[in-house]
Order: sequence, then C-alpha cells, then structure tokens
Amino acid sequence: MKLCYSRVMVDFVHLHTHTEFSLLDGLSKIEEMLEEAKKHGQKALAITDHGVMYGAVKFYNAANKAGIKPLIGMEGYLTTLAMTEKYPGSQKATYHQLLLAKNEKGYKNLMKLTTLAHLEGFYYRPRFDWPTLLKYHEGLIATSGCVQGIIPQSILENKDKEALEWCKKFLELFGADFYLELQRHQGVPELKQVNTKLLEFSRLLGIPVIATNDLHYVHKADAKAQDALLAIQTKTVLADKNRLSMISSPDYYLMSSNEMADLFSDYPEALKNTVKISESANVQIPVGGRILPHFPLPFGVTRPEIYLKQLAQMGLKKRFPQSDKPKNDRLNYELKIICDKGFATYFLIVQDFVNWAKQHGIRVGPGRGSVAGSLTAYALRITSIDPLEHNIPFERINGGNS
Repeated sequence: MKLCYSRVMVDFVHLHTHTEFSLLDGLSKIEEMLEEAKKHGQKALAITDHGVMYGAVKFYNAANKAGIKPLIGMEGYLTTLAMTEKYPGSQKATYHQLLLAKNEKGYKNLMKLTTLAHLEGFYYRPRFDWPTLLKYHEGLIATSGCVQGIIPQSILENKDKEALEWCKKFLELFGADFYLELQRHQGVPELKQVNTKLLEFSRLLGIPVIATNDLHYVHKADAKAQDALLAIQTKTVLADKNRLSMISSPDYYLMSSNEMADLFSDYPEALKNTVKISESANVQIPVGGRILPHFPLPFGVTRPEIYLKQLAQMGLKKRFPQSDKPKNDRLNYELKIICDKGFATYFLIVQDFVNWAKQHGIRVGPGRGSVAGSLTAYALRITSIDPLEHNIPFERINGGNS
C-alpha cells in the first residue's frame, strides 16, 4: 500500500539537474528553473551540468536573488583508464559521475577536476580518472549517479561483484558523503534492475540512498523541444527511430516535491536525504570583487605594491637614462593610484606574461583604455608608446571604461 503525500508539502531538493550550460542536452533556463522550484516550495536546488562548471556563478547569483539555496556540482566523466589514454574505443570506458561541493574546498576541487578533465583528459568528453578524483575529492559529496554511472553500468552488465567493489571504493574515499542514487524514469526498464541492486548494497554496506530526477528541462511539455535538441547534438533527424532520444520518458522535468514523494513513497528516507545533503552543502562563491592569482614575490619583499614600485623605477631608468623630476613625479603619481585601487598584483602579472612573450618572440598587441597613457606600463614594457612624448594623460578624459 502506497503512502499518500498529496495533502502534505514534502521537503525535497533536486540534486541532479542539467541547465542550458549542458550544451545541446539540457534545455532548462536557469531563471525559469529557479522560478519553478520556488513555486513548488523547494528551498534549495543544485546545478550539475555535464562535465562543466561555467554556469555555476550565474546559477549561484540567480539562486540567491530568488531566495533559493544554490548547490554547486557537476556530473563529470570518470574514466576507468588513465585519463591520458586516448585511442579509438577508449571513450567507452567513461562513466557519468555526480559530484556536489560541500564547502569552498570542494568548490575549488570541482574546478580543478573539470580543468584537468578538459586540458589533460579530453577525448570525446572531458574525463578525469580515479587517481585524479582521489587527489581532489576533499570537500565533495559523491553519488552513484544515473544509469550511465560506473556502478549502475556494472550492475546492468551483471557484474554485481564489481559493482559492490566500486561501492566500497567510493565509501572508503567519501565516507558519509557517498550516496546511492535511485531514479524512476518511465520508459527506462533498466532502472528497476539497478535500483533493486542499489538497495541491496545500501542494506549491506549502510550507504544511504537519495531520490533524484535526471532533470533536463523545466516543464513536462518541454520534452519534445529537448528531444529536438538531442537530434541537433547527434546530427540526426526526428524521424530517425534509432537515434539517441529521451522522448519515451517525458519525465525528465522539474517535478514538484509531492510528485517525487509519490514516485518514491516506498522510500521516504531517499527524499529526506536530499534535504540532508542540501543542509550540509554550504558554498560561498566570492562575487563582486577581483580574484587574482598569487604572484610570487622575491625573498625579502613582503607586499606586491613594494615590488611593483621597484620594477617600475628600474624600468623608468632603463627607458630614460637621464630621468628627471617630472618623470619621477608622474610615475609616483600613477603608482599611488594603481596601488590605492588594488591593482599592484594585476600589473605584476601582466608585465610578467607580456615580457615573457616578447622574450620568446611572441608578438604582443597594444594596450587599451587608460593603459595606453600609463608611464608605469611603459616603464614595465607592457606598452611601447611613450606617453610623455605624445602628451597622453594617464586618466581617461572621455568617461569611458578602461
């Protein structure tokens, strides 16, 4: 007998979602998705796009504006090979892996994983391997993922022992932050076999379960539009019956909490655990300010402002061996503004890569905005135009943005 949740608002959080930033796969517009979650009384929502995180900041800002707690994650691609192995057929050893950031460390590790996956592991998809996940797992929550995850796929290949070993590996690595993910999409009969075995593993190893809906669009009526999007991705036509399609299961939408409760009425703890995860995940993305890489300073120099002044003064002497007071006054005037505005590190970084490029025969284009009139930039050899000779002021006088 099913329990009835229809008259009571159930707490639930969508933890497996794909937005418009899952290119040619996710149809969900971030603002529309958040509006729908808010309409359903859902207090938090995750973003877990395929292999990428370039929608995270937009989602974070929009969620905060909407009064919904943003959960930052990614459905990455885990390869069982070394991620440097790239040969025909190696892409088949790649599986979906859902990860959510618990804290700032986890957020940074997600960015590290997706960066390495693109720069070092990319083969058809941005991939990372187990040793890389082992190195950057801190601060992350992991799940068994959708039907394309390594554990569900092992189950479907009737490799139950191997699936169990993977559960143990994830449990050892993530501890209480590892969950088995239950999904119930109509038209995907394989999920029954997967869920049965996952529940068996849950009882055997004490791994908690969560209920998710592999959200790809906001409204149920969007299923056909998302199907067309997949056809574009796979370069096929809608009439092709053998193409990749999700239309047989038009339920990859943002379900209400009560819909999810009806779907998982036999496992209410799977709903409660989604709320538990949302409460444990607290990522604060610093927005509205400059975030610059650390610039290494020479031994004995304690502040970037001091080093910038040293370099600029040395550069001025090289540019003008017969330097005079007006030139020194202009340089000091500029340096005070640059340092007071917090741009010392920025100038150090720019002069470093510009001069490196010049030393290696790489052409460097001219600066734009205020930098064209900067004596500091000229002294540091960021620019090659003498602003004094051409009477170019340091400040912008036309009101434009630099």
